[in-house]
Amino acid sequence: MKKFLIALLFAPIMAFASGSTAHIDKWPGSVKDKPALQNGAKLFVNYCMNCHGASYMRYKNLLDLGLTEQQVKENLMFTSDKIGELMRIAARSDEQKLWFGAAPPDLTIIARARGDAGNAGGGADWLYTYLRSFYRDENRPTGWNNTVFENVGMPHILYGLQGQQVMNHETHKLELAVPGSMPPAEFDKSVSDLVGFMVWMGEPQQEYRRTLGWFVLAFLAVLFVVAYALKKEYWKDIH
Repeated sequence: MKKFLIALLFAPIMAFASGSTAHIDKWPGSVKDKPALQNGAKLFVNYCMNCHGASYMRYKNLLDLGLTEQQVKENLMFTSDKIGELMRIAARSDEQKLWFGAAPPDLTIIARARGDAGNAGGGADWLYTYLRSFYRDENRPTGWNNTVFENVGMPHILYGLQGQQVMNHETHKLELAVPGSMPPAEFDKSVSDLVGFMVWMGEPQQEYRRTLGWFVLAFLAVLFVVAYALKKEYWKDIH
């Protein structure tokens, strides 16, 4: 029963992260790049938070990206008045289910959830490829499809930046039919920044954890040398 409840809890996230046999590109970003994470936060708030929330993250956590409280309030807070509040959206899940057929999943830990999904590519790689793989498909209710997530219900929210891609049925590759406001290289960089922010949200302290881990290993190495020397000193008369 417990396993069933856990599976039910994460069902919307796992549905968003459903597997595919499509090629998965390597995410080129890094959670160490603070300016990129700041740009990713801006893209997330302006595009993703129309439907998706990040309800396990507080706006005040964005200060860890090098932003000031004033910058967060003026540029990133559109659904809340207090910086200590959670990054929720106004629409309720039952309303979204009625409108879209299924409630869009919360994205706070989507990168980590996709990384644990057991399909090809890590969470960041999958998201980076997915967000760049939408194409026009008039057979779909939204007019969009995706090579990574076939028959996806989500429309292409970034099409104004990327433009409109179409599927070449002879080569089975995507081609840019209508350019967007960004050149392809600039759009890929923006998607990389957006993915980086979602990776960071899944574990904001991951860089600190890794740094602390190296210090712990170094301490244990020194402790081992001291302990071994002490052992030799205690047992020298016995041996």
